[in-house]
Amino acid sequence: MNQNNYVVIGGSKGIGLGLTERLLAGGGNVTVVSRSAPQIPSHPNLQHLAADVTKDTIDAADLPDTIDGLAYCPGSINLGPLRGLKAEAMTSDYQLNVVGAVKCLQASLAAMKAAGNSAMVTFSTVAVRQGLPMHSSVAAAKGAVEGLTRSLAAELAPKIRVNCVAPSLTDTPLAERLLASDQKRAAMAERHPLKRIGTVDDIAAISEFLLTDASGWITGQIIGVDGGMSSVRA
Repeated sequence: MNQNNYVVIGGSKGIGLGLTERLLAGGGNVTVVSRSAPQIPSHPNLQHLAADVTKDTIDAADLPDTIDGLAYCPGSINLGPLRGLKAEAMTSDYQLNVVGAVKCLQASLAAMKAAGNSAMVTFSTVAVRQGLPMHSSVAAAKGAVEGLTRSLAAELAPKIRVNCVAPSLTDTPLAERLLASDQKRAAMAERHPLKRIGTVDDIAAISEFLLTDASGWITGQIIGVDGGMSSVRA
């Protein structure tokens, strides 16, 4: 069984929750940092630290002494045309997706180094690689996440690996307004070569892999989990 210590930022819902559940099932100890507690029954290996990463300071003293894996899961889907794009919305997306990730890594860094070998996973979007209309703000912020991932991977090697998962549309609470009817779901599924929408476990499974020693020779990668949208025309 896996007895490693993991920190999942934004682990109370969606992909973060799915990842938390997988890590717990594998025997890991998980500290979730989020505004609300994870929507799962209490578990002896689960701790919750209530915090808003856009506003609060994450204190290293509140985290485990050693951290084998850190996942930064918060994200946003602020879509709209260029004519309505506000500087404040773009700044908010950047603060959540990029600055928040840096803050959490800085708070975790000493414990990750103390673990000997550790890993971090960030999250992007298919809209960075595959240009999509109405995605300017989120694509810009997530593009910065991809650049940050590669830079951190170079700076923190060889003891800390850093990789990024870039999903397409996934069935999470964040995406519920885009999947609000059977017709919308069918249309979104049809856009993907694999003809379905992503599930939480599709993304959580690869994220778990990237946090464990099973991916010990992978760093600095942007891994598309997107039903083929970024690279396949079917």
